[in-house]
Amino acid sequence: MPSIVLAGGGTAGHTSPLIATADALRRIDPTVEIIALGTERGLETRVVPEAGYRLELIPPVPLPRKPTPALFAVPGKMLTSVSAARKVLDEAKADVLVGFGGYVSTPAYVAAWRRKTPIVVHEGNAVPGIANKFAARYCTENVITSFPGTDIPHGRYVGLPIRRAISTMDRAALRAEALEFFGLNPSAPTLFVTGGSQGAQQLNNAFAGAAADLQAAGIQVLHAIGPKNTLEVEQTGPLPYRVLSYVDRMDLAYAAADLVVCRSGSNTVTEVSGVGLPAIYVPLPHGNGEQRLNAKPVVDVGGGLLVENAAVTPEWVRATVPQLLHDRARLTAMSTAAQGVIRTDADDRLAQIVLDVVRSAS
Repeated sequence: MPSIVLAGGGTAGHTSPLIATADALRRIDPTVEIIALGTERGLETRVVPEAGYRLELIPPVPLPRKPTPALFAVPGKMLTSVSAARKVLDEAKADVLVGFGGYVSTPAYVAAWRRKTPIVVHEGNAVPGIANKFAARYCTENVITSFPGTDIPHGRYVGLPIRRAISTMDRAALRAEALEFFGLNPSAPTLFVTGGSQGAQQLNNAFAGAAADLQAAGIQVLHAIGPKNTLEVEQTGPLPYRVLSYVDRMDLAYAAADLVVCRSGSNTVTEVSGVGLPAIYVPLPHGNGEQRLNAKPVVDVGGGLLVENAAVTPEWVRATVPQLLHDRARLTAMSTAAQGVIRTDADDRLAQIVLDVVRSAS
């Protein structure tokens, strides 16, 4: 019975591919034992147990990007975290460690090296993070990337594991159910606005400010604002402007939509382009520029548009969005262009790579 430890956490960018890979491993080999490794700070404390997987927590070790007094505490924290990760690997009798990046992955990689456990590195973004860049220097194989052209040693493009409910969905077949689920009009074009799992204030303000104009233009809106945000939108016309804190059924949101305005995290780009949904990508204005590069392959072929965060204002919404949503020919062309750019079968492919590593080691 293979024993596999999956390390990754913090945000959905790490936890979503981890869970998708775990699901694929179980489909391929139902006997596999899976343990997820995370920290108490991340989304994994909720989503991993909800997905039915055992979660073990180790102390987080944030790595300051600039010299600060906190830097002096890193070595001691790292030793403690490596020891905790080693204990999990030992107790699980781990045959392989799969790292998805984030605070938890660096100590997990070190612990695996110390016990000579094979490692598979999966990098979720077009620009690799610190933990995976560190690991990739010492892994001469099984460094897997989500996007073509990612600059990481020994990288091999396989794709980003995403949920089967998304990768196998038929938008057209689900549309009627999706519109009914959200209480939307089947005769009107639908705009889906989402800032990701935490929401995006810039998007929330811009679209709320243009809500009356969108409704006047004959457009209905499904707007996911993020669980910590609030938004008051006045209903000024017969078409609905639905404001939701969080969308649990993203498959139905994608099926209901004719156009999405969203961030360009790796999971979002893979899902949105994979289902052929025309998109306006608005990269996060901070970070190391990975969100812009995540969307680039899709934008380059015409499957989406890229707009700077600061440019998304109520005035921009009024001038851009209604015209695009009423241009059926252009939306169809964008949908066709988006599909097939980013792989959507990475869950099975990565799971098979992991099981092959187990077999090779044994």
